[in-house]
Amino acid sequence: MPRLNQRARDKLAVMQLKAGTQYRSAVCDTQVVVVRAPADEVELGCGGAPMLGPDDDAASGALDPAFAEGSLIGKRYAEADLGLELLCTKAGAGSLTCNGVILGIKDAKPLPASD
Repeated sequence: MPRLNQRARDKLAVMQLKAGTQYRSAVCDTQVVVVRAPADEVELGCGGAPMLGPDDDAASGALDPAFAEGSLIGKRYAEADLGLELLCTKAGAGSLTCNGVILGIKDAKPLPASD
């Protein structure tokens, strides 16, 4: 998996996430809502740029091709070690990242077997 280079990481803002807060990408159409927030501050990004909070001004920039795998509406993206879970509410071209690492789609829980 690609990781953000140091120059891109320097642009990211460290933020304390809170469940229910919405964020949007600065470089594509991706929008997410925090389902489960980690206790520690994290660097949340999309497409190689920092995510924007609800009160942030609109920013623009170029999508980093290394982080252009896209995000899918209705999918949950998670980092289990941190306790982070995001729900994608609007799809976009950028990949979601946390602390410079691309987030994977959370696996669905298996349904119980019926006898």
